[in-house]
Amino acid sequence: KIRSVIRAMKGYVLHFLSLIGLVYFRKSDRRARTWLLIALYAIAGPPALWLAHFRDPITDQEYLRQRAKKQKALRDSGKKYEGPDFCVIGAGFSGLGVMGALKRAGIPFLCFEAADSVGGNWAHGVYENVNIISSRLTTEYKDFPMPKYYPDFPSAQQMCKYLNMYADHFNLRDHIQFNSSVALVEPLNGKDQKWKVTMKNGATRVFGGVIIANGHHWNKRWGGPYKNEGKFEGEQMHSKEYKVPAQLAGKRVLVIGCGNSACDVAVEGGRYAKSSDVSVRNGTYYFPRILLGRPTIEIVRPWMPLWFQRIWIRIALRLFLGRYEEYGLEPPKHRVWDRHPTINSDLLNYIRLGKITPHRDIKEFLGGKRVEFLGGETCEYDLIIHATGYNVSVPLVQEGVIRWDKIKNHRHTDGRTYPDLIAGAAARHKNLFVNGIGQPRYGAGPLITLGAEALAALIEIQTKLKYPVGAVLAKIGAKPMRDYLVDPHQAFTDGVGGLSMIKYLPLVESWFMSSPPPGYVE
Repeated sequence: KIRSVIRAMKGYVLHFLSLIGLVYFRKSDRRARTWLLIALYAIAGPPALWLAHFRDPITDQEYLRQRAKKQKALRDSGKKYEGPDFCVIGAGFSGLGVMGALKRAGIPFLCFEAADSVGGNWAHGVYENVNIISSRLTTEYKDFPMPKYYPDFPSAQQMCKYLNMYADHFNLRDHIQFNSSVALVEPLNGKDQKWKVTMKNGATRVFGGVIIANGHHWNKRWGGPYKNEGKFEGEQMHSKEYKVPAQLAGKRVLVIGCGNSACDVAVEGGRYAKSSDVSVRNGTYYFPRILLGRPTIEIVRPWMPLWFQRIWIRIALRLFLGRYEEYGLEPPKHRVWDRHPTINSDLLNYIRLGKITPHRDIKEFLGGKRVEFLGGETCEYDLIIHATGYNVSVPLVQEGVIRWDKIKNHRHTDGRTYPDLIAGAAARHKNLFVNGIGQPRYGAGPLITLGAEALAALIEIQTKLKYPVGAVLAKIGAKPMRDYLVDPHQAFTDGVGGLSMIKYLPLVESWFMSSPPPGYVE
């Protein structure tokens, strides 16, 4: 009702101003009318352009319509894609989105999937009771929305069903070879620069290009190192290995971490374990799933500057949750969005209910099952679960094909390694792409759909280029990834703009690339 009143008031004000302007416009002389128009453009133009710059990942699908229009025109003209065939590695969330775009573009491909079904991490890597932390609208593929009867936060079972529906809708299963694990991807240098793919069973295949889309939720990062950690006589596992509450039943459980998986597992421990504790090294911001009646992340709008988001989110969290010290938790030392958000409505409640006990970081292991924390307390545990995230790596590619640089940034002052990929494309080799290693703050689906369309467009344009498309992109200022944490709104806006520029890359190459890029071997 409030929104309706606001819309009505805005319409009334605009109508009133239009009447005044019309009356003045009719009564004024030509010079006055000219200056009036100039003033209106000067006042309204910059805000209008500024607002038009932003794209909403939830609603903006114009790029899909433009791509579909272009593809239909090519089909009607009888033209077909005449480039190389591709190998896609992985049929999970990222891989399926890539295959959907390749199918629409008419690019031939074969996918190798190590498991016996599609879905990737959602089918084989999450625990039974998990729900998505971002909302349905910010998680769904935009070329195939989730059913409207799905809840705001679908379960793992619903996500698996949705991914299978996607595969069936685009008839992708005929292009997928299940139970097929890839061991190595290596270039076969030559004029066409093909790629040799070696399977773990020793079989080999040659493709014109390779797209690695197996994600990053598989290379487990463990907590520590801790003093005397080898003395612990209880059980330890990574959160990746946690599946069902029966693994916690009757045990004294310690969860290391404060991310989304850590909160979920600690809450499960509060329900099913003998006791559930959580150890937090660095404080974080805990977002409620719902704020003001909507999924919290949907309240963040594309036009909001980052500084404004940080201010209002901190105010809202203080008003609704209070100070983290009141829960026995360390306050965050970073700014909002500098780290991946933790979206969980249960952890703080369970702490107040006495079902979860928070601690600071582990100081040392005392032998047996005893653990001492930096706060001085000593506790015994039967099971320690490391919910400490994942490392990003691409071990399938032959060493040296992708260069990894250790870079320091505002989030990791000790430095993290990042690949020299440009928009996911190799800089020194043709037709090698890595998709899905970035970590959006929330809502990967729209970015996967947009990124997959851009990838298909890059593959198409590579057939018109002499040098690797990654090198051509670098020539116009595109930079390698220097932070895995991605702002979805900024990435989406940049991606839509980048997609519209891909068609000009042959012109860029002819003007600015008279010699091969460094490291390129034809």
